[in-house]
Amino acid sequence: MISRRRFLATSAAAALVPSAARAAGSPMPIFDAHVHFSHDAAERFSAGEAVAILERAGLKRALVSSSGDAGTRALHAAAPDLVLPSLRPYRRRGEIGSWVDDPSVIDFLEDRLERFKWVAVGEFHLFTGQTDKAVPRRMIELAREHNLLLHAHSDAGAVDALFAQWPEARVLWAHAGFVDPDTVGPMLAKHRNLWTDLAFRSEHAWGGRVDEDWRSLFTAFPNRVMVGSDTFTPERWHYVVEHADWTRRWLADLPTDLAEKIAWRNGEAMIRPHLAQLR
Repeated sequence: MISRRRFLATSAAAALVPSAARAAGSPMPIFDAHVHFSHDAAERFSAGEAVAILERAGLKRALVSSSGDAGTRALHAAAPDLVLPSLRPYRRRGEIGSWVDDPSVIDFLEDRLERFKWVAVGEFHLFTGQTDKAVPRRMIELAREHNLLLHAHSDAGAVDALFAQWPEARVLWAHAGFVDPDTVGPMLAKHRNLWTDLAFRSEHAWGGRVDEDWRSLFTAFPNRVMVGSDTFTPERWHYVVEHADWTRRWLADLPTDLAEKIAWRNGEAMIRPHLAQLR
C-alpha cells in the first residue's frame, strides 16, 4: 500500500475544494495522451470520421501515433490544432517485439523525421536490458536531436535506462508502467521529467471512486499524471466517446483543480516545449 506520509504533498485545505462533479458549464476538456490510428483502423475510419469521434469526445488535444505513420499524419493534417503527431518505430502491428533488433527501423525513423514534423517518438515497447541495443539507442539519439518527447511502454528499469542514456529526456510512461502506486511514486520522485498516462489503468476508479492509494499518488504528484484511451485496436475507436465520459465521471471524485490537471492541464504543460517542432 502506498504511504500517505511518503506521497501526500498537499495540505488538508485541498479537501475543501469543490469536486469536479459540481463544476458548472460544458464538459471538462480532456488531453488524451494515448491514441493510436494504425493501418487497420485507417481501413475502417477515414481521417475525417476519426477526427469527428475525437471532437465528439470533447478532446482538447490527442497525442496520436500509429503503425505505420500514415494514419497519424492524416489525422494531423485533418485537425492540426487537435492532433499531436508522435512517430512510432513500427511500420506494421507485428513489429512491437522485433523492432529493437531491426536496423531498418532506423532508416524509417530518419526518413520520417527528415520529411515530416512531430512532437514525440512512441509509443514504443522497450524493457529492461533492451535500451542499450543499437536500434533503441539511435532512436533516443534522434529524439534528442529533434527535441522530441519519449512515449515509453516500459518497465521501471527501462525508464531508468532511458534517463541514464539521456538525462535531460522528457518521458511519458505509458499505462503507469502497469505497476502499482508504490512503484510509480518513487519513479516520479526520482525523475523530474517523467510523466505518466493512465491508459488501460481502470482498477483505480471502479464504481467512479478513486482508490485511496491512487488518490495519494495523484495528490503527491498533481502535475505528472494524465489520461489516455489507448485505441490499440480498431474496435476501440467505437468507445472513445464513452471512455471520455467515463473518465470525467471518476475525475469528479477528485477536487476540481486536481481533476483539471489530470484531465488536460498536465498534458498541455508537458507538450508545450515540443510544440515548436510543428512550426
